[in-house]
Amino acid sequence: MNEALDPGLCRLAELHGVATSYSPAPDRTVAASAGAVTAALGALGVDASGPDAVRTALADRERELAERLLPPTVVHWAGADEINLGLPAGTRLEVRTEDGETRDDAEGLPLGVHLLTAAAPDGRTARAHLIVAPDRLPTPATRSYGILVQLYSLLSRRSWGMGDLGDLAELADWAGRTAGAGFVQVNPLHAAVPGAPTDPSPYRPSSRRFPDPVHLRPEAVPEYTAAPAVTDRAEGLRSAVLDQGALIDRDAVWELKREALEKAAAAPLTPGRQAAYDAFRAEEGQALEDHATWYALAERHGSDWHRWPKALREPRSPETARARAELADRVGFHSRLAWLTVTQLTAAQRAAREAGMPVGIVHDLAVGVHPAGADAWAQQDYFAAGMSVGAPPDAFNARGQDWGLPPWRPDRLAAGGHAPFRELLRALFRYAGALRIDHVMGLFRLWWVPQGSPPTEGTYVRYDAEAMLALLALEATRAGAVVIGEDLGTVEPGVRETLERRGVLGTSVLWFERDWDGDGRPLPPARWRADCLATATTHDLPPTAARLTGEHVELRDRLGLLTRPLAEERAESAADTAEWLALLTRLGLLAAADTGDEEAEIRAVHRFLLRTPARMIGVWLPDTVGDRRPQNLPGTWDQYPNWRLPIADAKGRPVTLEELTGSERVRALFRTLHTDRPSTV
Repeated sequence: MNEALDPGLCRLAELHGVATSYSPAPDRTVAASAGAVTAALGALGVDASGPDAVRTALADRERELAERLLPPTVVHWAGADEINLGLPAGTRLEVRTEDGETRDDAEGLPLGVHLLTAAAPDGRTARAHLIVAPDRLPTPATRSYGILVQLYSLLSRRSWGMGDLGDLAELADWAGRTAGAGFVQVNPLHAAVPGAPTDPSPYRPSSRRFPDPVHLRPEAVPEYTAAPAVTDRAEGLRSAVLDQGALIDRDAVWELKREALEKAAAAPLTPGRQAAYDAFRAEEGQALEDHATWYALAERHGSDWHRWPKALREPRSPETARARAELADRVGFHSRLAWLTVTQLTAAQRAAREAGMPVGIVHDLAVGVHPAGADAWAQQDYFAAGMSVGAPPDAFNARGQDWGLPPWRPDRLAAGGHAPFRELLRALFRYAGALRIDHVMGLFRLWWVPQGSPPTEGTYVRYDAEAMLALLALEATRAGAVVIGEDLGTVEPGVRETLERRGVLGTSVLWFERDWDGDGRPLPPARWRADCLATATTHDLPPTAARLTGEHVELRDRLGLLTRPLAEERAESAADTAEWLALLTRLGLLAAADTGDEEAEIRAVHRFLLRTPARMIGVWLPDTVGDRRPQNLPGTWDQYPNWRLPIADAKGRPVTLEELTGSERVRALFRTLHTDRPSTV
């Protein structure tokens, strides 16, 4: 058990948003260790290494807060009462709006992020970022159902060994026109850290700001000219996965696509395309230049910038500027790739909307970035050195979790008006009809783990959730986009209510929706929340067919992941499934004669989801063909091929996009969804 923390250290931590305890359950509180609290404060630039240092830091912080006129970021929700800044009488205000207009008060301002200046009668002055945001995010105009898919897993007969943006556009076009779907949700398409082997997880990207060109369809690039040798190799990669049982090999796909795109990039652009590219570069500015520079430097010095020559570890150093000039061709190539990828992403969203989808493509925002990657290099002043994001121990994981992602510093974010977050949202909303935010609780607080320590030796650090939500509302409203928060697992009290009040949809997964405060039985559809995306499963959970048959338990047993005897796990899984099937039968969604018919049971599960008031209903695409294998099995690394499996049928045979769209089993499920189509809200 941790010793009681010194009161001074506790007070210092509180004033910097560092928690000194956490509650893994409503009736249990666990104290953070002094080492974890001290390390978190140190990462925020606060010396708490001993009693004298704590006293000095505490006095400095209390004096700073007592003397400051304004916090670094101020939020005003449109429609709320006048802004109450708590300033001394006689304080003069000046606001410079986003558009460059200057005003002498803070009332009646347009939506945006403005610069507020205050001058008090006693001579004190202060500047703050003033976010004026809509009080709620947009919500879907109609209820709709859609498809959830890991894009790499969806191969067509035109793919180069993994699903691409051409496949995404085709799926959206078909799903909207033929299946009546309202959206397609994909995994994060963020740029990966290069190198072999590449980390296959889409949740540990090099950059969240820019997409990964591995998803490009080269044939859709006007400057691309097919070469027989490249075409043959592309066919070989595709055939290996679809016909020979090979895993998806992202590195091999990228090696071939890079070769093809190098040749395409050497060709001149037409005047119109050159103008579009120039506009993209101007709009993205320094962020694009930094991104492309990192990739050019990584080609020469390796993909971990911490190992580069010391002067190149700083993006603004003279040596980095010289290297950028020397590598101008490579910087230009990676800039061109970013533009091409954004162009194809935009085309996929356009195809979805033209097919009648009210939402279109739902993109996924990972919770963080790889410590060795482009964002961590370009934005290193915003990241907490020596810290990693994770999760504390809970009922499901006694050891806690360390995700290996460096956290943003909340103090630096606030001082900069949360610019990195704002710019990230603006970039993603350019081609997204909706955005799913992984671990949305991270807008409120994150579990910081000191590097080299176990996850149990971490503590929570708080963020300015109001500012983050205001920016989310602002940018989503400007884009006319919906936001879905992944709020599964342990959630701090009040967080779901705050998200709901601001219009962020939650995530509800069928197997977890039980009356936990009552008899623990499956929750009837009428008692589900409306403001959510309702699904039967996710990429981290077993496909529905595996859960119905109990095969997910057998898989975990083979991999040594069970914590109890196999017989107990089997019995619990069977009882859980039986309860849900009994409810489906009582509701008339599953005929008694169809019990044991896998296809009928899966259709009944989705009929159930349609009975809930959920605004969005998601269909896991592998479920439509009876796939048994999860795309990711938490707790495994080399034991299981996470993030490398193509969609397959019940026998494990890969299924192409063409086969999916022509399958009677798939069509039967979508006919069911279309017949019971949710009504307009």
